[in-house]
Amino acid sequence: MRAVDAILECLKAEGVDTVFGIPGGANLPTYDALYDGGIRHVLCRHEQGAGHAAEGYARASGRVGVALATSGPGATNLVTTIADAVMDSVPTVFITGQVRTDLLGTDGFQEADVSGITMPIVKHSIMIQDPREIPMAIHQAFHIARTGRPGPVLIDVPQDLSRAEINYEPVDEVNLPGYQPTVEGNAKQIRLAAKAMANARRPVIYAGGGVINADAAAELTELCRSDRFPVTCTLMGLGGYPAPDDQWLGMLGMHGTRTANYAMDEADLIVAVGARFDDRITGKLSEFAPRAKFIHIDVDPAEISKNVPAHIPIVGDAKKVLPKLTREYRALETDASRLEGWWQRIHQWQDKHPLRYDDSEDSEIKPQYMIQALYEATNGDAIITSDVGQHQMWAAQWYHFNKPRHWINSGGLGTMGVGLPFAMGAQVACPDKTVVAVAGDGSLQMNIQEMTTCVLDEIPVKVFVMNNGYLGMVRQWQELFWDKRYSGVDMKMTPDWVKLAEAYGAKGMRATDKGTLVDQMREAIETPGPVILDVHVTKEENCYPMIPAGQPAREMVG
Repeated sequence: MRAVDAILECLKAEGVDTVFGIPGGANLPTYDALYDGGIRHVLCRHEQGAGHAAEGYARASGRVGVALATSGPGATNLVTTIADAVMDSVPTVFITGQVRTDLLGTDGFQEADVSGITMPIVKHSIMIQDPREIPMAIHQAFHIARTGRPGPVLIDVPQDLSRAEINYEPVDEVNLPGYQPTVEGNAKQIRLAAKAMANARRPVIYAGGGVINADAAAELTELCRSDRFPVTCTLMGLGGYPAPDDQWLGMLGMHGTRTANYAMDEADLIVAVGARFDDRITGKLSEFAPRAKFIHIDVDPAEISKNVPAHIPIVGDAKKVLPKLTREYRALETDASRLEGWWQRIHQWQDKHPLRYDDSEDSEIKPQYMIQALYEATNGDAIITSDVGQHQMWAAQWYHFNKPRHWINSGGLGTMGVGLPFAMGAQVACPDKTVVAVAGDGSLQMNIQEMTTCVLDEIPVKVFVMNNGYLGMVRQWQELFWDKRYSGVDMKMTPDWVKLAEAYGAKGMRATDKGTLVDQMREAIETPGPVILDVHVTKEENCYPMIPAGQPAREMVG
C-alpha cells in the first residue's frame, strides 16, 4: 500500500479517532488517505489552532493528540504549539509534510528545516528518509509521546516518500533500547521518604501537573489522607487533589493563596510530586522554603535537583510510586498529635488571609465574581480552559477543581490564544461534557478563527469573555512596578463580540449585570452549538494576592 495509507493504519492501531489539521501541497497524499481512511479530520483555520486543539484533546482525555500540517509555513505555524506542549508535558504527535527529497536543501518552494527549527522544543523528532521506516516511526512516536514524561514528537515526511508503495505489516512491539524510562521508583528511597514524612512536624505535599499526566489523582489523595498532610497544587496540578477540602491549602505560587505560600515557607519537609520548582512557585530561589528538606518524586530524572536540591530523590511514575509510599507510611508507627501545632498555624493563616475581593455595590461585575458565577452555573463540573492572563489566575483561584483533567491552560509557556482551541479539542475528546473557555478580550482574537471550525464541525464550546478592555496582567504589572506608565495595553476597541459570534454562525450574548449573570451563563450552556458570552467586568481590577517577581513568598502583596 501507499506509505500514507500505512500512516492511517498505524494511527488507527494506536487508537486515534480524530486528527486536527490543514492540508497543503506537501501533505496532500496524507489528505488523500484521510478521504476514506476512517479517522475523523477536524479542518482548522490555522495550524496553531490545530496544534492547540490536539493539546486540548490530549489534556482532557489523557490520550495522544494528533495534528497535521504541510511543509514550510504550515509546519512553522506549529512551533508555538510544540513549545507549549513540551513545557507542559502534553502527549502529542505532529505529522508534517516536507518537500520532495530531491528538493531538500535547495530552498525549494515551502521548504523549511522543521526538524532543525523544533529540535530544542520536542521530546523527539523523526525525519523520514525511507518510506519503509514509516510504520515503525509512527508507533515509536506514540510510545515516546505518552510514556515517561509525556511530550511532543514530530514526524516530518517528504511528499515523495509518503506516496511510495511499501509492503505494510502491522507493528506488534516497539523496543527502544536507548529509551527506558524509570517508572517504579527505588524501594529504599521510598522507605526513606516514608520515615521522613513520619518524623516531620511541618510537612507540605506539593503536587504538580505530573500527577495529572500520570492519572494519579486518586493515589495522591490516598497518600494525603494517610495522615492529615496539608496539600497544595500548582496551576498545572489543580484537580489532582479535590478542592475544597479540609486538607487543601489552595494553589501555591505567584497568585496562590497566602496560606499555601506561607506553609511552604515555614515547612520542615516538602514532598514534591510531579512538580518542577519553577520560578512561578519558588519566587526568589535562594530564599525558597529555607527550613525544609525535600522529597522529590518525578518521572523525569532531569528535573530532580535542577532548581532545588532533593534530599530524597525518587525517580518514577507517580501512579506507581505513590501507592508504595502510602503503604510504607502506614506501616510505620506515627505520632498522631505531632501535626496539631502545624494545623493550628495553618488555620491562623486561613482565618487571617482568605481569598477575598471587594465586591461591587451596584450591578458591576467583578472578574472574581464572574468565576464564582461560572462555578455556580456549571455546578463545578465543567471542563474549563483558559487563555493566559488575569482571567487565568482568577479562574485558578475561584473555580474549585475537584477532579483531574477539568482544568486546561498554558502553564510553562504562558501562551495567549489557547483557550478556544483547547476547548475545541477538549470538547471533541469529551463530547458529553460541558466545556467552557474563559477567554480574555486580549487573547481571544489570537485564534478566534477557530469559531468557524466549531460551528461547521458542530463542536458546542462555550466561550465566556472576561472583557475589561485591557491586556490586564501586563497593565497590572505596569501599574504596580512601572509607575502606571500604561504602554501598549489599552485595547481601545475590541470587536462587538455578539456580532462577531453571529458572523461566524454562532450565538452571541452580552452580560453587564451581576444580578443576571448566573442565569445568562446557564442559558449559554444550554444553548445548542457554540456560544460567545461577552462579560463586561471591572476595567482595572488587580489579581491578588501576588508574589512580586523575584521576591520570596513571605513578601506577598495584596
